[in-house]
Formats: sequence, C-alpha cells, structure tokens
Amino acid sequence: MSLFDKIRGEFVDIVEWLDPTQDTLAYRFERYHNEIKMGAKLVVRPGQVAVFVNEGQIADEFQPGTYTLQTQNMPIMSTLRGWKYGFNSPFKAEVYFFNTKVFTNLKWGTSNPIIVRDPEIGPVRIGAYGAYTLQIAQPSVLLSKLISTDGLFQVDEIAEQLRAFLVARFAAWLGGSHISIFDFASNYPTMGDQIRTALQPDFQQYGLSVPQVTVENVSLPPEVEAALDKRSQVNLVGDLNAYTRYQAANAIEASAHNPGGGSGAMDLAVGLAMGQQVARQISDPGQAHTAPASSGPPPLPTAEWFVGRNGVREGPFDLATVQQQIAGGTLTQATLVWKAGMAAWAAAGDQAELRSLFAAVPPPLPGA
Repeated sequence: MSLFDKIRGEFVDIVEWLDPTQDTLAYRFERYHNEIKMGAKLVVRPGQVAVFVNEGQIADEFQPGTYTLQTQNMPIMSTLRGWKYGFNSPFKAEVYFFNTKVFTNLKWGTSNPIIVRDPEIGPVRIGAYGAYTLQIAQPSVLLSKLISTDGLFQVDEIAEQLRAFLVARFAAWLGGSHISIFDFASNYPTMGDQIRTALQPDFQQYGLSVPQVTVENVSLPPEVEAALDKRSQVNLVGDLNAYTRYQAANAIEASAHNPGGGSGAMDLAVGLAMGQQVARQISDPGQAHTAPASSGPPPLPTAEWFVGRNGVREGPFDLATVQQQIAGGTLTQATLVWKAGMAAWAAAGDQAELRSLFAAVPPPLPGA
C-alpha cells in the first residue's frame, strides 16, 4: 500500500445530516475548508435530498440512499473538475441537505379585513384564518432562489412571504366567488382546494409546493355579527308586535323594582314608539318608501299606570282605562297608583295628571 493510499484511507468521511428540529428546510453540511475526501460515504435518509455545489455551481443531486463518493457516481462533479491526481485527492465542495417531508400546521390569516360585496348584505369586511402544508419540490430551485449561502434555512424565514401569497389568493377567490357569507361554512373544503390550486405557481417559483390549504374560519366585524344575532332573534320570535310588547313589559317590571334608577315617563314613551316603528319597518320593508312624506312620526303612547287595591298590584292601565275606573267609582282619590318615573306609590288624588279626571266626575245625587 502506497503512502498516499494509507493517508487517503485514514480520512474517509461520512457525510450525513440528522435533523434535530422540526422546521428546517435545508442545512449546509459543515466541513473543514469544505474538504470532502474521495471515497467518503454519503448517507441520504428518507425524506432528504443532498445537493453538491462546486465553486458556486450546482452539481450532483442524490436521492435517499448510501453512496460512496467516487467518479462513477459523481459524473457532473467529475466534468466540472479535473484533478491532477486522477480524482483520488480530496476535493472542495459544499453539500446541502434538503428536508423533503411535508411541513404541517403552518398558520395563515388576514392581518386586515378584506372588503367584499356580499350578494345578500352588500359591502362587508371579512377576516379569515386557517392552516396550510409545505413541501420542497425542486431543491436546486430553492437553493438558487432563496437559500444561496444560508447554512440553516428554516420555515419562518419564508413564512411571511408564503402567507402574503395565500392571503392574496384568498382575497381574489372571495371577490370572484359570489358566495354569500351565510354559505361559507359549507364551502370551506372547496374554498381551500381552489386557493391551493391558484397558489401553486407562486410556490413553484421557489421550488416549493403546497399540498393542502385549510380554511378554519371566516369572520365578520363584531358589530355586524351582533346585528345578525338580532336578526336571528327577530326571526325566531316571529310576531314583532308581540315581541315589542313583551320587551316593554320587561322594562316596566325592571323599573318597578328599581325606582331610583329608572328613566322618566317620556323616555319610556319614546323608547316604546321607536321599538314599534322599527318593528313595523322590519315586518314591512317597503313601508318606509311608500309612506307619504307628510305622514310625520307616529303618536307617542299614553303613560301606563299601575293601581294598588287591597295589597295587590293591577295594571298597567292606559289613561283612558284609568278614567273609566274613576268614572265607575272603582278608583278613588285615595287609591294608590304608580307609573314609571315615580319614586314610590302615592294617592291618585295627589297626581296632577289624574286630578283633572276626578274633577270631571259629578258628585253624588242628593239623597242618594
């Protein structure tokens, strides 16, 4: 054995990469002065591809397997270099290992709402988020376009750019789909597949592919969601007039238990009038357009009174009913009454609004 053969045998190396991370796309194998001995063992594991770079030029590419680095299995390297020692001397080259597994659960989302024209509710701002998967399709393209001399290239170095591509394709899909937001949930799978297909050219320019895109949620601004919830409540109730009366009765009941914090009678009247007006407009959308311009606002409802008899609360009664009770003698000036805005129950004869009604009642007939 010659001295050269002995020295060469002592320096046979193993070129391999064991990935200790979960997000590394490519790794440059570190060698002292980038020297790799002829006859070294190259180990490429499943889910990896090794690419040799010689003096800035991409040379051989090795798929999974174990290789002895010799002239026979390095044809391109042998063409690029002409070693004067018959390809038996050490050579300088960079070896990049590429992780060709599928990287899963990569997140995407809209940083700002996207304005679209919904076919049912008109212009609306929409946000969305989901996940996608990533895989290296062409290691040499990725090396030349993005990695260059980076010795450790990880997913987060390109994640922002990929998310920008995905959001742009999502916005374009929204603009051309003409699907109502009420039907988005049933179209999530179709939405993801179509966005993935549109994304492929964007990813391919960097030697990447996107096997899957998932849309997890499409959301509306909080105020729009609140309005939709109200609309659902109204549709669930059905009879808007009954719903309005029910809400008004609850408000009066709450005021009765909290006299000091309740609103005045005028506030209650205005609130009821507005509620009835909204109910009429929702139940008959064309009413607002067909009503004559001189119709004016609806009349305010009269104040409603509660009456206390023998320790039992009765009512509420409108003013006309109270007047009938006064005329019939069932409600006297000493009867306790209460309405919204009063701090406590009081005699009917002490109320300015009712005093005139007592004055209109004739006195008893003589001798009766």
